[in-house]
Amino acid sequence: MAGKKHISKSKGKNAKHTVRAKKAAKRELNINHLTHASQSGKEKTIIVPIRGMHCASCAVTVEKALKKTSGIMAASVNYGTERATVTFDPTKVQETDVYKAINSTGYKALVAPKPATSERAEFVRLKVLGMHSPHCVEIVEKALKKLDGIQNVSLNYANERAEIKFDPSHIDLTAIKNAIKGSGYTPIEETGNIADLEQQARDREMYELKKKFIIGALLSTVILLGSFPEFFPFVPDFLTNLYVLLILTAPVQFWVGWQFYSSTWVALKNRTADMNTLIAIGTTAAYLYSALVTLFPEFFIARGSIGVYYDTAAIITTLIILGRYIEAKAKGKTSAAIKKLMQLQPKTARVLRNGKEITIEVDDIRVGDIVIVRPGERIPVDGTITEGTSYADESMLTGESKPVDKKPGDRLFGGTINGNGLLRFRAEKVGKDTTLAHIIRLVEEAQGSKAPIQRLADRVSAYFVPVVIVIALLSFAAWYFLGQAWLSGDQLGAYEKLGKLVFSLSVFIAVLIIACPCALGLATPTAIMVGTGKGAEQGVLIKSGEALETAYKLNAIIFDKTGTLTKGKPEVTDVFAVADENRLLEVAASAEKGSEHPIGQAIVNHAKKKGIAGKEFKDFKAVPGKGLIGSYQKKKAVLGNPEFLREQKIDVSFLEAKISEFQKQGKTTIVAALDGKAEGVIAVADTITEGAKEAVAELQRKKIDVYMITGDNKETAEAIAGQLGIPADKVFAQVLPEEKEKKVKELQAKGKVVAMIGDGINDAPALATADIGIAVGSGTDVALETGNIVLMRNDVRDVPKAIELSRYTIRKIKQNLFWAFIYNIVGIPIAAGILFPYFGFLLNPMIAAAAMAFSSVSVVMNSLLMRAHKI
Repeated sequence: MAGKKHISKSKGKNAKHTVRAKKAAKRELNINHLTHASQSGKEKTIIVPIRGMHCASCAVTVEKALKKTSGIMAASVNYGTERATVTFDPTKVQETDVYKAINSTGYKALVAPKPATSERAEFVRLKVLGMHSPHCVEIVEKALKKLDGIQNVSLNYANERAEIKFDPSHIDLTAIKNAIKGSGYTPIEETGNIADLEQQARDREMYELKKKFIIGALLSTVILLGSFPEFFPFVPDFLTNLYVLLILTAPVQFWVGWQFYSSTWVALKNRTADMNTLIAIGTTAAYLYSALVTLFPEFFIARGSIGVYYDTAAIITTLIILGRYIEAKAKGKTSAAIKKLMQLQPKTARVLRNGKEITIEVDDIRVGDIVIVRPGERIPVDGTITEGTSYADESMLTGESKPVDKKPGDRLFGGTINGNGLLRFRAEKVGKDTTLAHIIRLVEEAQGSKAPIQRLADRVSAYFVPVVIVIALLSFAAWYFLGQAWLSGDQLGAYEKLGKLVFSLSVFIAVLIIACPCALGLATPTAIMVGTGKGAEQGVLIKSGEALETAYKLNAIIFDKTGTLTKGKPEVTDVFAVADENRLLEVAASAEKGSEHPIGQAIVNHAKKKGIAGKEFKDFKAVPGKGLIGSYQKKKAVLGNPEFLREQKIDVSFLEAKISEFQKQGKTTIVAALDGKAEGVIAVADTITEGAKEAVAELQRKKIDVYMITGDNKETAEAIAGQLGIPADKVFAQVLPEEKEKKVKELQAKGKVVAMIGDGINDAPALATADIGIAVGSGTDVALETGNIVLMRNDVRDVPKAIELSRYTIRKIKQNLFWAFIYNIVGIPIAAGILFPYFGFLLNPMIAAAAMAFSSVSVVMNSLLMRAHKI
């Protein structure tokens, strides 16, 4: 037995490592593929908003249809965000085929229509205010056709729209708008922005739901009053007439509740069933039964059943419509962070064109344009300052409230706010290439992704509706055929008073109506939307639901030292020369001249301060992580760490005492040698970043093992680690850049869930290998592409923030899933009448409808509570 148990455990552990290795390999491939895809065009990912989905099973239906489409490599449909994230091979399938696959299921892909154009043509759609007649059309058309580069013009005065095809090499959008303005009309661009289209579609949906609820509520109130004249004696007699109630209920059933029938038809076409199927069957059963009682009363009186359910059918439909309205309104709030980010970019900008300052649309800014930003204005695009000094408020991107000083040569980011100075800068990234656009895209993708924890809910949702229908039918049959045998006393009297058909039908309807797959479908995505949005507002970009969930499980974190725990801008603190200090500095500065390594720059800067300029250094050869070799004034020069000089057979024994002294102080030692003789040692110290010690302590309080990795020698590394509170046994010293990922794998082999923290440049392999890569890069391109989580500012205190956000979000997801499962596990048996034989309690279908309608709302509201949580 012991042997079997041991073998089983071993297999499980190996399997776990195999899965982890596959995941790491997949992440590494993804990172490599980001560049490969942009070059080869063999992979493209799009996000498509979808309308008409009402529960998780709808999302499953669309996802299956997409995955069956040839050329689609991956598809994830998220009911909570009502979006599909689709990756496809553009050589095998086009975007239009993706839309067709979605539309074929009966749901609607929301896309901005783009007519076919030539390679050199662009298309714009404009709203032309004031164009109210054919005469107006003629004026605008003449003005446009006079312009060089206009290929086609289509004008419609009925809706005041212009569709214009033009050659951008001859004319731009500004000239087109100016021509329309010159003819006496006002052009407004209809960009076809998906976010705008989504908002318009959501607004229309909410308007329709609100209108239907109001009408449904008014009619339902009248129907309720007419259904119970014994309680409402003031009601006119004609309202109690069953034929009148039949007529009053019809618009509620078939107009207010039409979406339930249309969605049921869509589900049937896809050979599935969804939440709308349950509602349609339940309310139709109540209405149809009532109609039959009204039309054929003698048949039912003879069988002891004369009750009608008009009030039930109407009120259930109205309550569910109310729940949908509140849910739609609440779901709109979950994407508030995206909306805030989208509102950051200004609509217009001032640029220099032909020596003149002109105001143009932001979309018309070209790379290389000189953009002018006045104090207090938002910066329109990314670029580099050419003239002026100021400060910028970058809090909307980084979460850092402290203004950042800006001077010529510094970078500016679109969406940030200029402070008190006039700035001119060269536009370098415009449109979809700006940092802000990239961040919005990352957050959208994260909010549309699925966390692994959602798979359980998706599996349950796929079988949920058919199982509920079976339970409802079995409950009906059981109560109809066996009810009298189960009951006695008062319960039997109540059963017989209602009649077995009415009693069984009531149970059947209650079971169908109380079941709610929506709550299961919303549990995960709404929490992810709020969590990732909240992170983005504070400069913490979590790029997927999977990353969010994995961060929750972290128990080991490796920090790269330079540039993460330390500032990465070391300074020379000590110079110990054997003979001539100036000569030592001259040799070292000559060797490091032009070096981009922080230590090399520190040596060059220190020599400059002493008035020593580096001289010509020939035959340069660098040995990564160790040092360099070359020729200085026809003599062989070697510069590097002490171990490197020993490898070069250079005696450094007489410097050991000084080297040891400096290293114990946490300083990096660089030895210079000329003609095989050591000239001396230079000590360089890198200062710890603000907040690094706090971050380490906070992570340790969270029961996470903190490691530090560096190319420094052991003594220096341990000295720095000691200042940070990292134990010596958790320091990886003298690790070459290419060996960092091996250290990650070593910890993973011990069963650790590992995060790697680096700047996203030379740490890319380790970031990819780790279970979670956290890039600290102030929004650099490489950091944005490499890390699973990106910290937009260089503050490692955001690492525990990111983990706390992950843990809090996963807690919310678990709460949501718990209540969604419990609601259905407890609610369905109660609706089936399990309590009636013991307590005489039978759930009214209208109460079941209210409970179902607000179960989804409660899940969304629980997720929205996250917005008030401080991390």
